Amino acid sequence: MQTLDRTLDIIELLATTPNGMGVTEIGQKTGLHKSTVYRLINALVKRGYLEKDQNTGLYKIGLKFVEISSLHLRQIELKTEVAPFMRDLSESTGQVTHLAILDETEVVYIEKIDVVQSLRMYSQIGKRVPVYCSALGKVLLSWQDSDYQELILEKTEYIRYTENTITNRDELADELEKVRERGWAVDNEEHEEGIRCIAAPINDFTGKVIAAISITGSKSIISPDKDEYYGSLVVKAASGISERLGYFEKYTKSITAIDLK
Repeated sequence: MQTLDRTLDIIELLATTPNGMGVTEIGQKTGLHKSTVYRLINALVKRGYLEKDQNTGLYKIGLKFVEISSLHLRQIELKTEVAPFMRDLSESTGQVTHLAILDETEVVYIEKIDVVQSLRMYSQIGKRVPVYCSALGKVLLSWQDSDYQELILEKTEYIRYTENTITNRDELADELEKVRERGWAVDNEEHEEGIRCIAAPINDFTGKVIAAISITGSKSIISPDKDEYYGSLVVKAASGISERLGYFEKYTKSITAIDLK
């Protein structure tokens, strides 16, 4: 705990010193021995949290903090923009809606809108589900670059949850191709018996897929014969969110036109 406190003292000091400081000055300001400062700084530099100016020899806050802050701020902005679309989607379909982001072989729920219904499903913000057997995971992985996709396909441990669960990388690769072609993904009772989900991607202003939105419900309601209809609704919501984030390119590979009025 003492080491952590000392490390945070250094970070907070440099955060208020735009021009940077040397090891000696940091030691004087924090009351730490020079050797302790040097050891802690080296660890922070290796992780990218601090950087050394090669011209002055002074240490400054590194780009890693910028990266982490940007991710946090982007999630806050995303959740703010998504909320009304999730509520509308939940009301129009009568189903639970989720917002999720990708974390390697898993997806993480970062927002959820519940509905009053007889079917009880266990999901909560922060819950993680496998990429390969969730509609959200398939969508998020489908729009990653090929090298990253290949890495995740190889790292994934394919556990069978139901009779419909994808159990190998080739089957998942084929499924990802289908998802890209139609613009949305389906979880056909692949993670839970009796539960089906449909998800679509959310793009930021650069066109990058940064999150996905889904509806989840009973197979008797989100039945296979209604996938195209519900897929249209989810894609429409995802498209609206993407436009709010500055992305205006139309979904060209989504679904057959359906009257949503």
